[in-house]
Amino acid sequence: MSDLTHLDESGAARMVDVGAKDATQREAVATGRITMSAEAATAIAQGTAKKGDVLAVARVAGIMAAKRTSDLIPLCHPLPLSKVTIDLAPDATGVTVTATCACTGPTGVEMEALTATSVALLTIYDMAKAIDKAMVVSDIRLVSKTGGKSGDYRA
Repeated sequence: MSDLTHLDESGAARMVDVGAKDATQREAVATGRITMSAEAATAIAQGTAKKGDVLAVARVAGIMAAKRTSDLIPLCHPLPLSKVTIDLAPDATGVTVTATCACTGPTGVEMEALTATSVALLTIYDMAKAIDKAMVVSDIRLVSKTGGKSGDYRA
């Protein structure tokens, strides 16, 4: 079991020791999608949802989530994020969210980008559920990551 980095020799969960790793510039991009009715998509795009500006709130929620990732994901290291951007692309059938996170540190920011994407999508759902309860959150995935010992990744 010791080959698994988040388990010790006895199989107990542990936080990986990154203390000896060099701090390098790291960046990760994640994306996801929420699909919905035309009525909900129009309300979001036009800013007429009853709860307010859905896209603005989703952007802030995504940024906040990235900063709190280590509080939400067990064994995830707290990181000094230097950048979090949340791009929202509404269209006639939903919204695509893309989160970019960066830091200089000893471990990557993939989980921060994925968490930011997820929470931004869930916030959109929460703010528009009065219009469409059948919205579907899907396709949350890592698009790319740079930096670190394992090198770069592109989906």
